Amino acid sequence: MTNRGVVILGSGLGGYSLAREFRKLDGQTPVTVITADGGDVYSKPMLSNAFAQGKDARTLVNKGASQIGAELSMRVLARHRVEAIDRTAKTLRLMGPDGASLSLDYGRLVLAVGADPRPYEVEQDGDVKIYGVNDLDDYAAWRDGLPEHGRLLLIGAGLIGSEFANDLADAGYQVTLVDPAPWPLGRLLPESLGRDLAAALVGAGMTLYLGHSVRRLSVGKALLDDGTAVGFDRVLSAIGLVPRLSLARQAGLAVDKGVVVDRLMRTSDNDIFAIGDCAQTAAGPLPFVLPLMAEARSLAATLAGKESPLVLPALPVVVKTPALPIAVCPPPLGRSGRWSVDGDGRDRRALFLDEADHPIGFALSGSRIAERQSLAKMMPDLLS
Repeated sequence: MTNRGVVILGSGLGGYSLAREFRKLDGQTPVTVITADGGDVYSKPMLSNAFAQGKDARTLVNKGASQIGAELSMRVLARHRVEAIDRTAKTLRLMGPDGASLSLDYGRLVLAVGADPRPYEVEQDGDVKIYGVNDLDDYAAWRDGLPEHGRLLLIGAGLIGSEFANDLADAGYQVTLVDPAPWPLGRLLPESLGRDLAAALVGAGMTLYLGHSVRRLSVGKALLDDGTAVGFDRVLSAIGLVPRLSLARQAGLAVDKGVVVDRLMRTSDNDIFAIGDCAQTAAGPLPFVLPLMAEARSLAATLAGKESPLVLPALPVVVKTPALPIAVCPPPLGRSGRWSVDGDGRDRRALFLDEADHPIGFALSGSRIAERQSLAKMMPDLLS
């Protein structure tokens, strides 16, 4: 197949957002999206709060691959896997859904391949399936056959783990949450807000084992590091993401924690770009929606002929934990400082202050999350 236009690898939020933004600026250049999954359009942030809303993988889909392809005048190759990138010939080697090998030319290539759930390694007695959810196919596999009101063991009390735990508890499941950190969102919250969130999750019906880890898993039972036995029907791990780097690494592109890009989202090859969970900007990997949207707008303009360096103002994240609403705005990568907290009970504001006592990050809880936009204007650019 010949296509010297723009080829996007990945049909997640990054890939489709880029395609939409590019089509606003350029309606003529051929665009092809290649995806290993079904190419459906859905809201990835909803994966962690879909149970309480009664949504399964099918009802999360907003548009099918053919519909979004027609709307944006582009070709979507669903269930195709890219096996190799030939940078010299500017071609891709693909495997189609029937196992046939295909070759596709590209003019400019965008890696929007995302990330995989970080594997959870633990001693096991017997074969225990540990689920991870980071896309629609993962969610469908996790939900399929899940016993109604069963016992769920969630490993990891970070942002996604806490959101899943709250959602599943609200949906009537018996949720046990385990994390070696002493409070939820340990990397994002100071102790006082973290303790408040822990109390709220317990109040919503969850059992928390914080400051603990799983020593061994057997069928239906987890043994914690202090000897506590926890029964479960299914296990979900939410201990973070690992960017998908194999294609970039095999092609000889610069990689670190992600595919290394400059402020134009350009990799070490001038005709290959990367965005989203697989990309590493000067601010580090940014696995949040708002930075991804900023990347998509910036790269779309560059691909349309007007170089547009990425600008990343502070972009607060609202954590979907109805038990205690939380908003966080982490400080720029590598900046040190201290927390200063004010407020009472559930309604707190925490500012992360640098050595000169300038606020460079914040965390808010309860009614104080209404302050997030005004506070964001005070924060430094993430790329500064």
